[in-house]
Amino acid sequence: MKRKKTAIPAIIFLGITAILIAYFFPREGKFRYQFYEGKPWRYGLLTAPGDFPVYKADDEVKAEKDSVKQKFAPYFRMDTNVETAQIEKLRAAYPEFINSWSPAAPYVEYIESQLCLLYDAGILPAQQLENLKKEHQTRVYVLTNSMSALKNTADFYSVKSAYDRIVDQLPPALEKDMLSSYRICDYLAENVTGDKDLSAKMLDEQLNGIALSTGMVQAGERIVDRGEVVDRRTYNVLQSLKIHASKSASNRQNEIIWAGQFILIFGIIFCCGLYMASFCPEIFFNRRHVVFILLCILTFCLLSETCVKYNLINIYILPFAIVPIVVRTFFDSHTALFTHLITVLLCSLLAPFSHEFLILQILAGVVVIFSLKELLQRSQLIRCSIFIFVTYALGYLSLSLYQEGDFHKINWSMFLFFGINFILLMFSYALVYIVEKLFGYVSPLTLIELSNINTPTLKKLSETCPGTFQHSMQVSILASEAGAGIGANTQLIRTGALYHDIGKMAHPAFFTENQKSGVNPHHDLTFENSAQIIISHVTEGIKMAEKASLPKVIIDFIRTHHGTGKTKYFYNSFRNAFPDTPVDEKRFTYPGPNPSTKETAVLMMADSVEAASRSLKEYTDETIKTLVDKIIDSQIADGLLTHTPLTFQNINDIKSVFVEKLKTMYHTRISYPELNDSQIQ
Repeated sequence: MKRKKTAIPAIIFLGITAILIAYFFPREGKFRYQFYEGKPWRYGLLTAPGDFPVYKADDEVKAEKDSVKQKFAPYFRMDTNVETAQIEKLRAAYPEFINSWSPAAPYVEYIESQLCLLYDAGILPAQQLENLKKEHQTRVYVLTNSMSALKNTADFYSVKSAYDRIVDQLPPALEKDMLSSYRICDYLAENVTGDKDLSAKMLDEQLNGIALSTGMVQAGERIVDRGEVVDRRTYNVLQSLKIHASKSASNRQNEIIWAGQFILIFGIIFCCGLYMASFCPEIFFNRRHVVFILLCILTFCLLSETCVKYNLINIYILPFAIVPIVVRTFFDSHTALFTHLITVLLCSLLAPFSHEFLILQILAGVVVIFSLKELLQRSQLIRCSIFIFVTYALGYLSLSLYQEGDFHKINWSMFLFFGINFILLMFSYALVYIVEKLFGYVSPLTLIELSNINTPTLKKLSETCPGTFQHSMQVSILASEAGAGIGANTQLIRTGALYHDIGKMAHPAFFTENQKSGVNPHHDLTFENSAQIIISHVTEGIKMAEKASLPKVIIDFIRTHHGTGKTKYFYNSFRNAFPDTPVDEKRFTYPGPNPSTKETAVLMMADSVEAASRSLKEYTDETIKTLVDKIIDSQIADGLLTHTPLTFQNINDIKSVFVEKLKTMYHTRISYPELNDSQIQ
């Protein structure tokens, strides 16, 4: 029993998509005005609705912060206990020389005096001192007993430089050889270290102390009027007004804005659902198709929201034309164009200069539809990308000249964005392949590749079963011609027809078209066994197709090309030979299922008609028409076409095509006259 179609899953998916888009939509709403620095103001006179501060530009604030960081003096701490400990250590090592007139006393006194000077100046770890020099830090704050003093970094010493200073400053009356015996290094230690936490805290305080505004705009003050060029100051004022408007909105206002956003977004998404339900029910009632269409819309809406909200990249870098390209690859042109329109309409709610954005994106979408009217080669995707780039460039150039009337006011960086867009569009080739694998679709490009008779499976079929291969070729001609007459997918029919009998490669000699010299192996088998071998070409074909990784849609042609019909030759032969014996009809019946699409139904009819036409003794209009009517009417009577969407008119059209094509295939050729012997010299 055929399952009743329901719209509930599609409606749920539509609602989820609308919620996700609205959730990530910027909460502050859209500022009423769109403006760029150096461009004319396109609206009327604008005055301040209330008092608000004029915020500094981001680059100005950044420059001030960089200046603060450059001038900032880090903080260090001096430990006075180090000096005391080292002096006491020296005195303890040479107590007999303190305050004595021994020849060694001057050395000890000299070392002690130098240690006092060095520790007062400060001894830093060598790495920290090196870092200060690399960073060109000339001054630092040194905290000693809670008191800070600004000191030059050149006055600091490391342990090594302190030792060198003691040696270099030795008075002439003293000998260096004698000085080295006092182990000066034992009394040198670092007494100044950097305080990272305090430095970071003080730097943050200075950065936070930078003023973010440069003044106030009073309520009613004139800001800008129509036609005036938005200079740097006016741009900052307009940006400040935009920021002030978003900050001053209350929670209730934000809730109202969100509600408006959701209703508008859901309304647009709902229109997409209405279109699919009205004109593409095969998409609307298929969960996989609905998810794919909505995922295309959702992806680019989220990308646009992210770019605009965080100001990451220009929105024209996003390759919106990929949406109609991918949708057109797997569906019809109308669905592709409508999906693109819904996508760009949603994205225009937050794009700068919405009407210009819509014009350029709609033009690009139309170009995609016309350039991919018939997708037969992958090179068409590259050509389409070039056409889109040209469309963007010419569209933007003409809009700029129309609005500005001056070549000098054209923003030439936009052409760079269009170039990046073009590069991203080139990846549509790979994206089509990814979509095929994720959603189980088969593109026309893949069908064309599969229909190449040099593919391994078809090449093996032509070598193993030449008769079956010729039969498949004839069926593909018949079926694709009939399919074109009823609006079916002719490329899908043609490819499915080429593969529908590949299972015969398992037992080629058991099929009439492959038998040679009148040898028929069925003569040695019972009717049931013969029927089972014939039926097995369906199951064997499915196994071969799955092993060759053929798409599911092609395997469906193999599975359904006989439906649940009977092998009537052996079934009727058994009934005639054993009229009184009960017959197990399952032994003579194909496993099915019956066809459920136009394409598989047309193939079933073409397969039976072409095979039966070979048994005609004469090919006249009457015999061919009688045969076609008999075969197809028998399939209808057996219920093999019950679940297909074919109408009686479709079936009559298919019959007419079959008759005309068979007449062409089996036309009678005239006999050429022989030359009389008398004419031969």
